[in-house]
Parts: sequence; C-alpha cells; structure tokens
Amino acid sequence: MLALKYFLLVAGFGLFAAAIAILVHDLYQLMKLRRGPSAEGETPAPPPEIRWRQSSRIAVIGSVPVLLGLSIAVVPSGSAGVRISQLSGTVPGTLYPGTHFQLPLIHSIALYPLRDHILHTAVSDDPKKGLDTLKVQTREGLGVGLAIAVRYRIDARKLDYIHANLPQEIERELVPPVVAASFREVAPNYMVRELFATRREEMRRRAADLITKKLAPDGILVKEVMLRDLLLPAEYAKGLEGLLLKEQENERMSVEMELKQKLVKTAELEAEADKIRQVKQAEGDAQRQVVTAKGQADAMQYTLPLKEKQIQQTRLEAEARKESTVKQAEASAQAKVIDAKAELERRKMLNEAEGHKIRLLAGADAERMKLEAQVLKDNPLVIQKIIAERLSDKVQIMMVPNDGKFFFANDVLRNMGGEPPASRPSQFLPRQEQQ
Repeated sequence: MLALKYFLLVAGFGLFAAAIAILVHDLYQLMKLRRGPSAEGETPAPPPEIRWRQSSRIAVIGSVPVLLGLSIAVVPSGSAGVRISQLSGTVPGTLYPGTHFQLPLIHSIALYPLRDHILHTAVSDDPKKGLDTLKVQTREGLGVGLAIAVRYRIDARKLDYIHANLPQEIERELVPPVVAASFREVAPNYMVRELFATRREEMRRRAADLITKKLAPDGILVKEVMLRDLLLPAEYAKGLEGLLLKEQENERMSVEMELKQKLVKTAELEAEADKIRQVKQAEGDAQRQVVTAKGQADAMQYTLPLKEKQIQQTRLEAEARKESTVKQAEASAQAKVIDAKAELERRKMLNEAEGHKIRLLAGADAERMKLEAQVLKDNPLVIQKIIAERLSDKVQIMMVPNDGKFFFANDVLRNMGGEPPASRPSQFLPRQEQQ
C-alpha cells in the first residue's frame, strides 16, 4: 500500500506539472508574438489561444490520484497513531500499525512510539553524560543524590486522550517531574543510614507505586523502577565510614570475648572431667587391688600343695638328669674309642693309597720322559721349535730340511743369478730378517 500511495502521488503531481507546462508554453508563445515586429506587407499571424480548458481538465484529472494517495495512511511497526480532524479535533480511537484510510485535506495522523522508554538520572552533575540530576532530602535534612532508571511506555488505548490533553514531549515535560516529585515525597520518611543500608528497597518500592499511580491516569504504563546508586554527602560519608569501622571493631571484640569465654568454659569443663576421671581411676585401682588380694588369698590354698609337688618333681628330675649324664659319659667314651680306631684305619688306608698313587705317577713320568727322549732323539729340531714358541708369539718358524731339497728358495736364488746356499741346518728366523 505504501508503494501504491507514492505511485498515486507521483502520478497526480505529474499531471499537475503537465497542466502548468501547457499554460506556460501558451503564455510564452503569446508574449513572443506580441514583442516581435512583423515584416512589412505581411499579414500578422493570429495570436495563439491559451488552452485553459485543457490545462484545467488535466489538473482535475491529476487531483484524483493525489487525493487517493493522500487518503492512504501507513502506521509503521512499533508506533500507533491518532486521527486529527480539521473540523472536530482529535478523533477517538487508536490506529495500530498497518494501512488506514482517511479523508484527504481534512484528517491527519499523529504518530506516537509504543516501544519502552527509559528515564535515567545521575547522582551528580556530569556534562559528558547529559543526564538529569536527582537529589532528595532525608529526615535529617541532608541531600542525597539518587541514580535511578524508570522503564515505561505509552498506553496505546489512550492515545486520543494523550494527544488532546498532554504535552507533546512526554519523556521530557511529564515523566521526569513526576518521578522526581515522587522520590522527593518518599525520601523524607527515611534517615540516611536507612536509605544506605536496611530500607533502601522499601523506599524504591514505595516510590515505584507512587509513580505508577500518578502516571497511570495519563496513559503512561510504568513497568519497572530501579534504584541504581546513592550518593551520600561527603562529610556524612566519612562519618558513616568511621562509624562502620567502629561497629566492625566492636563486633570483632564481641566475637573475641565470646570466643575467650567459650575457651574458659571449655577449660573448666576439661578440668572437671579430668578430676572425675582421676577419681574414677583411683576407685577402679582400689577395687582392682582388693580383687587381686582376694584372688591371691584364694590361690594360696592351692599353691602350697602345688609347690610341694613341684619340689618333689624337681628332685626326681635331678636324679634322672644325673643318671642320664653318667650314661651319656660312658656312651661318649665308647664313641671316642670307636672314632679313634676308625681314624687310625682311615689314615692307614690313605697312606697306602698315597704310596700307590706316587708309584703310579713315578712310572707314568718315567714312561713320559722315555717317550720324550725318544722323540727328541728322532727329531732334535723339536727343541728349537718349543723354545721359539715360548720366546715370542711374533716369531714365525720355518722348517727347512738339511739337504734343501724341494725348497723353492733354490729356484729363486738361481733365477737371480746367485748360487743356492750351502746345505746347512735349518734356522728359525724372525719375519723381519726373512724380509
């Protein structure tokens, strides 16, 4: 509908512009004809006719879409409107968001926002924040700064009454004075200390009820009143701080005193309990000693016969141990004689075995020496080999026959132009000398 409205208005004003353009064109041609000189001998042209009827017809046709466009009113979301008649004033009823029709050139619509508004106040003057200052007086006559926030909105059902009777800027001219007057009316019933500590919520609730009661007849619904902060006078704040410190110190001393009293009482109870415990323990010890004495007296009647039996048993055990000792000594002597004979026999057998072993070892050594002598006799070079092996592990041994046959050195020396060395006994040369 909003697009249709603007389309009709544009079309209507376009037709008005066309009508005016036609009239301007005809008037221009007429003025041009009157000012321009005519040539000699020419018949002057008839003056052009101004098209008044055609222009008026176009203007009338253009007024129709303009009036239709003006008859359409659109209330945006979050707002509401009220009709204002040029003949009868404010028309009862509220126009809610949407499209509405009205009499063009007679009715107009005044829009009011239906969203929530919030009124803020500050505890002191601050040009940067741009907030109003709210100060009230308490019962003592001291000025206290209040920082509050009031959330409210306009009742859509009473827009006609609001438009006809209340100032246009409600958020500036109506709500702030009512809120300030309500808090200034409630605050003198309380003392500064009560506002600061115990009855702060009570004052806020009473002020909220009073604000709601005053603004409700004017179509303003108060949703919430919040007391954000309190600003006490500087001197009173210092005194109150000192008083609070003294009260805290007093409470601390009271707690310490109660604690000490409890400690003293605890010590008394512990001493009394200790005394009772000692008395009970002494009584128990006495009773235990009496019972022990009675038990010992009763036990003596059976102890004497038992002691006599124990003495007799000890005498018999001593005689038995004596006889057992004599028998053990005789058995030990016999065992020693037998051990001596066995030891003598064992040594005799060991000597015989040792002699036989020596004879066998001597025969074996003689036989071994005989064999070694025979080997040395057959191969006298074995001695040199054994000596060379024991001298060093770095000596290499070369065994060469005495006649030098079948030895490759003869051919090597012969090729070099030398004669092979004379036959001589084989030698054992180190590796370095051979190189």
